[in-house]
Amino acid sequence: MPTYTVKFSGVDLAPAHKNLIARGITDTHNAVTGAEAYFAQVIFSGTHRDDHFLGGKPVNEPQMFLHGQIRAGRTAEVKQKLIRDLRDVLASVSGLDNSQIWVYLVELPPAQMIEYGEILPESGKESEWFAGLSPRLQEKLAAMHAMSSKLRFRPE
Repeated sequence: MPTYTVKFSGVDLAPAHKNLIARGITDTHNAVTGAEAYFAQVIFSGTHRDDHFLGGKPVNEPQMFLHGQIRAGRTAEVKQKLIRDLRDVLASVSGLDNSQIWVYLVELPPAQMIEYGEILPESGKESEWFAGLSPRLQEKLAAMHAMSSKLRFRPE
């Protein structure tokens, strides 16, 4: 359901940092929204310093930008908590100041999204959606759920 793209410039993210950020984003989305962790996708994309501009000028300090596409239907309070908690994950792992982190959420109607080959349910209707999946897909997602519940975000 959520797809988060992390773009960064002037920041060296080792694979361990990416892993921590991905885990933190996944756990945060799960904790704040209640959506299963197996829906969260995190994609990283580094940006060369000469490819990032702010106010028409090259950016000269490290920056991280998180663009999240989520299902529509959550309250303003939930979304504000989500973006603040996501900012905190990025700051804690990267060591950047909050002023160097940008977080944007874009809501999409669930009827305009397909994941795992199926149109997504409205928020709160995940159980009914899951029950309508093929047994093979249910088994796959249940295994992913079991694995993700063993892993939790633990900043160093």
